[in-house]
Amino acid sequence: MPGLGWGADYNPEQWPEHVWAEDVELMRAAGVNLVSVGIFSWARIEVAKSEYRFDWLDRIMDMLHAGGIRVDLATATASPPPWLTAEYPEMLPVRADGVRLSHGSRQAYCPTSPIYRERATALAAELASHYRDHPALAAWHVGNEYGCHVQRCYCDTCAAAFRDWLAERYTLDEVNDAWSTAFWSQGYTRWEQILPPRVTPTFSNPGQVLDYDRFASDALLELYKAERDVLRMITPDVPVTTNFMVNWTFAALDYWKWAREVDFVSNDHYTQSESPDRHVELALSADLVRGLAGGHPWLLMEHSTSAVNWQPRNIAKLPGEMRRHSFAHIARGADGTLFFQWRQSRGGSERFHSAMVPHAGTETKVFREVSQVGAEYQLAAEVVGSTVDASVAVVYDYDSRWAARQPSHPTADFDYQRTVLDLYRALWELGVTVDFVPPGADLSSYRLVVVPSLYAVRDADAAVVTDYVSGGGHALVTYLSGVADEHARIRLGGYPGAFREMLGVWTEEFFPLRQGETVSLDDESTVSVWTEHLHARGASVVASYLDGPLPGVPAVTRNEHGAGVAWYLACGLTGEGLTRTVEEALRGASVPVSRAGLEIVRRSSAGADGHVSWLFAVNHTDTDAELDASGVELLSGTRVSGRLTVRAGDVVVLREEV
Repeated sequence: MPGLGWGADYNPEQWPEHVWAEDVELMRAAGVNLVSVGIFSWARIEVAKSEYRFDWLDRIMDMLHAGGIRVDLATATASPPPWLTAEYPEMLPVRADGVRLSHGSRQAYCPTSPIYRERATALAAELASHYRDHPALAAWHVGNEYGCHVQRCYCDTCAAAFRDWLAERYTLDEVNDAWSTAFWSQGYTRWEQILPPRVTPTFSNPGQVLDYDRFASDALLELYKAERDVLRMITPDVPVTTNFMVNWTFAALDYWKWAREVDFVSNDHYTQSESPDRHVELALSADLVRGLAGGHPWLLMEHSTSAVNWQPRNIAKLPGEMRRHSFAHIARGADGTLFFQWRQSRGGSERFHSAMVPHAGTETKVFREVSQVGAEYQLAAEVVGSTVDASVAVVYDYDSRWAARQPSHPTADFDYQRTVLDLYRALWELGVTVDFVPPGADLSSYRLVVVPSLYAVRDADAAVVTDYVSGGGHALVTYLSGVADEHARIRLGGYPGAFREMLGVWTEEFFPLRQGETVSLDDESTVSVWTEHLHARGASVVASYLDGPLPGVPAVTRNEHGAGVAWYLACGLTGEGLTRTVEEALRGASVPVSRAGLEIVRRSSAGADGHVSWLFAVNHTDTDAELDASGVELLSGTRVSGRLTVRAGDVVVLREEV
């Protein structure tokens, strides 16, 4: 792209053809330069088996190209057509309770179905052959939001595929060992005895469930790769992607593995409209997506101009909120932001989902705002290709998130994503930009590494954190880290298992709190959800419990290990107490902090003209704020010397001058 991508999913098949020319003209007026086309068009493109009709799509592609708009063309395989599922009902997914789901919405397919895979790759091949030389073609969009609705299938085809997946990784004896099948008489003597974790009389085997989570993610990934490989064979110079769903609720896929298989990372993100700090969760998502992209620029494939239809209350965004959200994604490494969708649907399940062109038309708050941002993106085009630097890393682990969400744990109140968000919020409030990294990643470039509840950790990955601290790094580790191995088996000898020596502590027993219960610490902090009976074994005690089940017992510790420092949060710190502790760890690691009340992020690039940096400041408050800065503000063209005012609810993009 010559500039920042700006556009939406475009679904012309929902509209009569006379609307299409108007759409292109309105897109040009709104600054649109990129649209995704054909995501849910399988029934319109392949009307019967191997009977393809491209005439309508040809006209759309030609019209968009004539309007200067590039196309992220979908393979249309996200929703099989009725003729396919009617002829092959065995390709429909099956729930854990044995109920086979029916056609009538979207993603109605089993991930391991050979029928679905055959027809999906055939469609991808036809599209690639037909449009391989079309000048509007910018990228391929495979599937859509894999795992969004059918995250796991439990049919017999999946059972056989699961056994094959296991056999590539284990012997049968190793399966029994990894899953601790001696418990409850679950020992397997033949591969055919192993099934998916379907509905059982009580708790399913934890190791089996965790491995099925891994298998299910891999099964969907194999589907994506099958289409991708067909596209690469026919159009080797066209990049291929699929839209991830890195957000508050979705955790069906191991995106660290998926990110290695796309030519560029793209994401869909929708804020929780009733959350007062939804912009903080947005920032977390954007930083995590940038981590998945290895620090490279990425694309926001979908977000909303205003309300979304699937939340309990369809709350509209306030004036300026969509603009702030768009620029926040750009600040954190996106090289473009698109919406679902271009024109708000008249019918169908998402008819109340907002769009760039609302039901009420163009004389609306929404269309005026998207047109404004489209023009501003052109003014800020020079940031394309630049990257975001961070001196703090957060270790994020899908295996731990999967393992810890299973039932029969010390408390039902623990939430992995909430733990990550609470820590991230503290870092955000302190003005610290972070990178997200997977377990086992190189940590040497970071001043502080935050390890939230790394529950199911491999020995080698735990050693990476320990070696980092021994070599002079600073780490902040929270409760439920190091407790289990990669098979969800508990590490013996006391908690926090793999990290006991590094942290200089030993916990003999967990003391989770009752629902709604809180405990006070002697530094005036408040704790909820979690406490544990911890003993300092070389660590310094930073704070102890004043009340609750463990008065006088250490709750927060700091340990000098080798040349570095390791903090341990053995409790569910909340609010200002958590922020204060994080700030102390940051200062000890020589990480600058700021409580300016603004979202401040820098992008930078080094080129022939030297190093250039851009400061993004987003004011999510109703109060003006100031910061020290000098340079040229790109959106207004104003020169700033020494002091920059960011108005309430406003956004600035400053090319900095040293």
